[in-house]
Amino acid sequence: MINCLAVSGYRSLREVRLALGRLNVITGANGSGKSSLYRALRLLSDVAQGRAIASLAAEGGLVSTLWAGPQKFSREMRTGAQPVQGTVRSGPVSLKLGFSSEDFGYAIDLGLPIPSGTRFGHDPEIKVEAVWTGTVLGRANVVADRHGQLVRVRNSETGAWRDSFRDLPAFDSMMTHCADASDGLELLLLRGRMSAWRFYDDLRTDRGAPSRQPQVGTFTPVLASDGSDIGAAVQTIIEIGDAETLRNTVADAFDGATLSVGDRFEVRMQQHGLLRPLAASELSDGTLRYLLLAAALLSPRPPELMILNEPEASLHPNLLDPLARLLIKASERCQIVVVSHASRLVTALERYAESTLIELRKELGETVVSQADCPSWKWPSR
Repeated sequence: MINCLAVSGYRSLREVRLALGRLNVITGANGSGKSSLYRALRLLSDVAQGRAIASLAAEGGLVSTLWAGPQKFSREMRTGAQPVQGTVRSGPVSLKLGFSSEDFGYAIDLGLPIPSGTRFGHDPEIKVEAVWTGTVLGRANVVADRHGQLVRVRNSETGAWRDSFRDLPAFDSMMTHCADASDGLELLLLRGRMSAWRFYDDLRTDRGAPSRQPQVGTFTPVLASDGSDIGAAVQTIIEIGDAETLRNTVADAFDGATLSVGDRFEVRMQQHGLLRPLAASELSDGTLRYLLLAAALLSPRPPELMILNEPEASLHPNLLDPLARLLIKASERCQIVVVSHASRLVTALERYAESTLIELRKELGETVVSQADCPSWKWPSR
């Protein structure tokens, strides 16, 4: 389970550290930085899959994603006695992402490229990476680090350092190129965990959505990110997953309704008073979205971390309390981060003793976190 998430220099997140628990609720007004935190988690997962540079390019490149304000705010700027203006930079331009858990931590520092004649000269460069054991980076607990093109890995038995790469390209991460079952075992384990983080922010419910169409079904323990294979995912839960919880959550949300899967793996819902079940093509957007969320959250193969961005979209307010109960049940099997501005859902989750509420607000364009405990964190130096 991730205990700390750290972001520096990314969009409105000038310097943010979050303490995370089992079930985390990130909330705040529009523009407060919720989506930036969600994207930061996606970028970390993309690092482990070798897609971080491409993902930043899709956002407009490093320059478009960097913190746009001054490196620091003076006391006079914060009180309004002095206008917000640039200050003398004391460090390099940098976008940093990192996290730590009880066993491992990871951080990456991306910066501006060295000018060259290549047509890819706007791609950011990976300047520094580090993997360590425990919660906070220190001199003695680093197991792998990268400075420029040089990657070193520490032998787990002897503690001796070995040069794993001397010329690793600036667009490649050590997480994808230096993970090895012998000397790079920690990298290999961490890469697998980060790659398996699950994100849901594009569950389609429009008229042409694949989730409304009959499908060819196979065992599907993990719902696709767009929900296209919901029929197979629901049938998999019925056969090898927590079928009872699925039945209960559907009945809880829809007044005793039951769920089934047709011969062509189309989802069907039988509602009280109707003589036949309604096919997925007949369900409302909100009803189908709730079923998609249930299929995602009740996966028979839960990830270490699942992140949902505004799951309340298209849902009637009456479905938010059942959704909260479903999220609480799902958090027993995996760590969950929910990004939401639905006050009813946030309030319902806040009442749960194991939840961690993270409220965001903006001050001078910077995202500020309202959290009592700020976890310890140290960035690797260039």
